[in-house]
Amino acid sequence: MIQVYPDLESLSRAAADLLVEQANLAVAARGRFSVALSGGNTPRRTYELLATPPLVDQAPWDRVHVFWGDERCVPLNDSRSNARMAQEAWLDRVPIPGRQIHPMNCAPDPAAAARQYEAQLREFFAGQPPILDLVFLGLGDDGHTASLFPGTTVLAETERWAAAVYAAAQNLYRVTLTPPLINQAAVVAFLVAGAAKAGVLREVLHGPRDPARLPAQLIQPHRGELLWLTDLAAAGSLAQDGGSLRA
Repeated sequence: MIQVYPDLESLSRAAADLLVEQANLAVAARGRFSVALSGGNTPRRTYELLATPPLVDQAPWDRVHVFWGDERCVPLNDSRSNARMAQEAWLDRVPIPGRQIHPMNCAPDPAAAARQYEAQLREFFAGQPPILDLVFLGLGDDGHTASLFPGTTVLAETERWAAAVYAAAQNLYRVTLTPPLINQAAVVAFLVAGAAKAGVLREVLHGPRDPARLPAQLIQPHRGELLWLTDLAAAGSLAQDGGSLRA
């Protein structure tokens, strides 16, 4: 489903509402809620809204478990850290128990960190299907999502849940969740904003299938729901192709 909003603010409010809604549904059904977060600039406002009224008073924070979709292999206090951004914008401002927040500590050994993160996830899901209740994802100008970059070997992964990836353009290692885990999720929501994303968004959604070049096309939940939340600038004419404009 493609949901097109007038601007980043309304998109962010919709994403924050989605998290609170899914958290309450999951806690009512299973006693806990798990979410994997996206980094980058687009979700920051979503995270800020979750820490302010009215939403801060509507979520069962003591039952929320936070994971990340990917992380740059920098110290957690580095300004490039996805975990740091989420902590500052949201997590340090709500009463989620610290033991339920699971950042990726991937420096100095990314491969070992990926194995450790997968082990942590497997322990979390022990005896249950590995279904994250919600995964937030972004979309890069090159068609990547999480740290699934064009042409990288991780795109062919079929078993591992987390993997180390070298991002040559940044001269930086990253750790990412892989499609085998992401595609198990109950809800996957892409957050896409800005006119610079209009071309790649159209390619991913309506172009030929070419996941080696456009890795975001690999994200197709097996039984869950796939949502694309975009602002009007990113959507371009997508609303004419079946998207729904939300105020």
